[in-house]
Amino acid sequence: MIKISVQKSDFDAGLEISKLSELGGGAVSSFVGQVRGDKQLQALELEYYPAMTEKALREIAKQATGKWPIHGLVIIHRVGRMAIGDQIVLTGVCSDHRHAAISACSFLMDQLKTVAPFWKKEIMSDGVEKWVDERQSDIDAAQNWRN
Repeated sequence: MIKISVQKSDFDAGLEISKLSELGGGAVSSFVGQVRGDKQLQALELEYYPAMTEKALREIAKQATGKWPIHGLVIIHRVGRMAIGDQIVLTGVCSDHRHAAISACSFLMDQLKTVAPFWKKEIMSDGVEKWVDERQSDIDAAQNWRN
């Protein structure tokens, strides 16, 4: 099972993890990213180009299933405007063993942060809006998977 979704609506992480658990592996690993409440941030707005982004997400999932013995994976990424504390992204992986599940889940997030074309804008409490640049630490983390 591979589930990939880009959506405006929120998601139920518990439900998605339950679906992965039903696949019968011995390990499920997941990550939920949320809008941080720092630096006077009021909201976050994410944009994407559907065909390009969905193709990139499918490729990231394909790479993960080629690297680890995975029973299933889920990638859900939200777009649109989100407030502090809102869920942005879910990655989840089911495998027979924890190492594969944890590694694959981490790989998915590292690739999402650097390869998947999403554009993120911070909206500050004073009304200032700023597009967010890619962080070097995210680039370095994704690069580690290529070595």
